[in-house]
Amino acid sequence: MSTIFYFIIFYLTLVGILYKITHMKMKRRVFTILIVFGFLFLYGFKSTIAPPLAGKIAKVDTLFGEIRVDNYYWLRNRDDPAVVKYLSAENDYTEKMMAHTLPLQHSLYKEMLARIKETDVTVPVKMGDYYYYTRTEKGKEYPIYCRKYRRLSNPQEVILDQNRLAKGKRYFDIGVLRVSPDNRYLAYTVDTAGNEIYTLYIKDLKEKKLLPDRIENIGGDVVWANDNQTIFYTGLDSTRRPARLFRYRLFDLSKAQPVYEETDPAYYLNVSKTRDKRYILLESSTHTTNEIYFLDADNPSDSLRIFARRLPEVEYYIVHQGDRFFILTNEDAENFKLLKTPVSDIKKENWSVVIPESDTIILDGVEAFKNYLVVYERINGLKEILVIDLHNDKRHLIDFPEAVYTVWPGRNPEFDSDTLRFNYTSLITPYSVFDYNMKTHKRILKKRYEVRGYNPEEYQSVRLLARARDGTRIPISIVFKKDMLKKNGLMILTGYGAYGSIYEPYFSSSRLSLLNRGFSYAIAHIRGGGEMGKRWYNQGRLLNRMNTFTDFIDCAEYLIAQGYTDSAHLVITGGSAGGMLIGAVVNMRPELFYGAVLKVPFVDVLNTMLDPSLPLTVLEYNEWGNPHKKEYYELIRAYSPYDNIRAQAYPNMLVLADWNDTRVCYWEAAKWVAKLRSLKTDQNILLLKTNMQAGHMGRSGRYEYLKDIVFEYAFILELFGINK
Repeated sequence: MSTIFYFIIFYLTLVGILYKITHMKMKRRVFTILIVFGFLFLYGFKSTIAPPLAGKIAKVDTLFGEIRVDNYYWLRNRDDPAVVKYLSAENDYTEKMMAHTLPLQHSLYKEMLARIKETDVTVPVKMGDYYYYTRTEKGKEYPIYCRKYRRLSNPQEVILDQNRLAKGKRYFDIGVLRVSPDNRYLAYTVDTAGNEIYTLYIKDLKEKKLLPDRIENIGGDVVWANDNQTIFYTGLDSTRRPARLFRYRLFDLSKAQPVYEETDPAYYLNVSKTRDKRYILLESSTHTTNEIYFLDADNPSDSLRIFARRLPEVEYYIVHQGDRFFILTNEDAENFKLLKTPVSDIKKENWSVVIPESDTIILDGVEAFKNYLVVYERINGLKEILVIDLHNDKRHLIDFPEAVYTVWPGRNPEFDSDTLRFNYTSLITPYSVFDYNMKTHKRILKKRYEVRGYNPEEYQSVRLLARARDGTRIPISIVFKKDMLKKNGLMILTGYGAYGSIYEPYFSSSRLSLLNRGFSYAIAHIRGGGEMGKRWYNQGRLLNRMNTFTDFIDCAEYLIAQGYTDSAHLVITGGSAGGMLIGAVVNMRPELFYGAVLKVPFVDVLNTMLDPSLPLTVLEYNEWGNPHKKEYYELIRAYSPYDNIRAQAYPNMLVLADWNDTRVCYWEAAKWVAKLRSLKTDQNILLLKTNMQAGHMGRSGRYEYLKDIVFEYAFILELFGINK
């Protein structure tokens, strides 16, 4: 254990002894002196700590006439004891530098935990003869999966207790749970390392025991055929890409039967089932191109049929309803259009228009029920829900009360239903579950998850539009405690801007700990994301990638110009590809920000994209470009955060990594910090913390995950001298 740990133990013991033996009248004075002395010691101790310096071993590469020297390439070798030694030294340094915030961390944890209803239950979902739900119990890290037969008043049956399964394990994640159509068998997948490599288990719910069937090295998808005996799942290749579809029958412990293999390394597979349980769907896709195969779920031994061949930059998605398929596609329709075709003849010449493309409305998703079609639309970055009665083609929108919000489909397993379940939240409204009657147009709030001590009337959210340097308007969502938005200028600004993903304005009870201390929290909806549709995504992708970074900088400058914050009070955060964003902008405009938090940051972009043996590299040529081609090499070289570190002053930074991360490998953060330490010219804080028992999504337990948030918040608050 560290020196500082032993000091704290000694110091608390001394305080306790002196407090007991001191005369009553002197207790408060002695106690105060000891507290002051302790904190002075910790601050003094912090100022004398030297950060670790990684050794340099030059690796020289030449491409397109440029010689590149990478002094920290050696940190990629996880089998080298020197790598673990360096990461341990960084963790120890971070622990010492943050030791004086332990009382603050304890306070933050207590207040965040106090807002949560620790013993709780989800809204039950009806599937066949059962109602399924999960519940949590106070003090337990993981959910308990349960069901009740026919009536909610009937006795509870626990089908899986994740806490029991996770006992003794530092990490435990359940990927999927799939109950067989007859409700007898439960197929579930488990990852015990955080590397997203799953093992499939099958439980007989009638006999309450595991079957001997066990399949390793699978992806995240599992689907039952209608015979209750056949399972389809995706298997991983050497780069951990879901590349193969397998068919497996229960109790057949021989090798599962391969059904399909995707040989193009730029594509990955996922398997699903239509809501009416008629078809099993296999999708092979990149971020911008896909094709779908289908087979009759009643005849799992049949061969796959292709729905439509892949075309470059064309996406399509299908749902089945009655004697037809509905197709959502962007072929000749950048904002997507909705089509239909008879099941009996799915050739493109039989596709007819249900909803044409719009210049202002983006079609974002579709769900089919027996009597209704539900279309998720997006206007000005906000979602709407359109309901279509398939008997008379009458259409209506479900309205929402707030100016900034997000809504998404709930679990709707029943095909023959007039009820649509959807989820709703906003920056000030906690996660809520609604049931909407598509026939009567009435909605029922089934559950709003309790946030203890929270009064939404004390908070406010706004939507602003910043002007980017090319004239594009960039939305910014902000939440703050009323009357505090411009009071002291403290602000967290975050963003993502990649893969066409949408940074939705969602509620966070943990975030209240920042808002209550005077921070505003802002989301920059920059290009590269999908907030404003496919065009918005394409304007931040491939050769347009620089727009993502300049958009974020322009949003920060706008917020400063409007008086919402200033460079001395602005902290920026981002994770994964959002970590690339933060790394790039602190290289480009370090003076604009006081602090930055980079979570599992994708910062070694050029080296990673030049290595096709790594997970995701080839899959992401379509996102960043292939740097083996000169135009993409030059572009990535121009923004790759690791390659653009230079001798200049940088903001205070906390960098977080996970040892078992397969999406963004731990060495990206380690190399970034090592190079920064050798080049930066300032005395600002630079911390690296690597979790040695987690993957890309962080720690698996809900209490442990909360501690990660506490640590991040303590770092931010410490920057401004806020210690309570």
